[in-house]
Amino acid sequence: MTEPVLHAIVPAGGAGTRLWPLSRRAAPKFLLDLTGAGRTLLQQTLDRLAPLTGPGGTVVVTGAVHAEEVHRQLPDLGEADLLAEPAPRDSMAAIGLAAAVLQRRHGDVVVGSFAADHVIADGTAFERAVREAAEVARAGYLVTIGIEADHPSTAFGYVRAGDPVDLGGAPAPTARVVRGFTEKPDAATAERYLATGEYRWNAGMFVVRAQVLLDHLAEQRPELAAGLAEIADAWDGPARAEVLGRVWPGLEKIAIDHAIAEPVAARGGVAVVPAAMGWDDVGDFASLASILAGDGAVLGDAGLVITEASDGALVVPAGRTVAVLGIPGAVVVDTPDALLVTTREHAQRVKGVVDRLTAQGRTELL
Repeated sequence: MTEPVLHAIVPAGGAGTRLWPLSRRAAPKFLLDLTGAGRTLLQQTLDRLAPLTGPGGTVVVTGAVHAEEVHRQLPDLGEADLLAEPAPRDSMAAIGLAAAVLQRRHGDVVVGSFAADHVIADGTAFERAVREAAEVARAGYLVTIGIEADHPSTAFGYVRAGDPVDLGGAPAPTARVVRGFTEKPDAATAERYLATGEYRWNAGMFVVRAQVLLDHLAEQRPELAAGLAEIADAWDGPARAEVLGRVWPGLEKIAIDHAIAEPVAARGGVAVVPAAMGWDDVGDFASLASILAGDGAVLGDAGLVITEASDGALVVPAGRTVAVLGIPGAVVVDTPDALLVTTREHAQRVKGVVDRLTAQGRTELL
């Protein structure tokens, strides 16, 4: 049997509000089949990681409210490998807890964090990039995978690559030392980034030795590190519920990028492995439409959909016929209790609808 490359951490959270009314609090996007593949995004993530981790090599971190459905979708996932959060505390707490638990179970193993709600078209390219990232991580780097930017997107953060990584006198195949991270830029800045050839999209995939991650966390966010350590010490014992209930609510809510990646990159401790793998975070309906079909798409029963002079439309029917005539780029999402009609151009604004429903107390629709 091939030796596992790493232990995978799969944070499965987020409401996917820009995909409302498909994605809801009770059924967020990672629990949905958004590609028509017959597998949910979560299941596809585990499928993709299987050649790299081996049996029992993945832990999923999700909210307690979703734990039962995650187990239903992943029947081969061991009970000990599902870490249920009482409430969301952002990515650093989720990834840090998983890394601490894995460190206590297996020692200073290489761990990799991969979100449960992303789409990757080229699994071979993904596997190749992760294998190189794991090799670089063994040398002590925090490694991210930088996605080849095929257009100047303002929806993603960017990572800037510098000199080749030196692995004991020999350069890594493609890895580069990270010169910095940048939040979502405006269009003109994104254009400039791509022109340099130095920038990649930051997909939020991180590979690192467990102890290296925990040491960085202890240095950068000591209180958060101490709280996670206390929880991890109790996780596989009878005190888990008491310690989790007492400590978790007080943990700092912060993303791993801000807590660790950015400050460690500033002193040369982060590397990036570039990759072109057909990646998308399915952030809105424009993104989903592009994944399904560039010239128009149906998610669901195509026999219920009629389109005419509506190139690029996305239609999601819900048991009744939907006709779209003369509206290029239309987005029509029909569900039993809500109907969304918009366009790809305005797809990012769907979150505003969710905000308004929240303000109105319409929790039954959220």
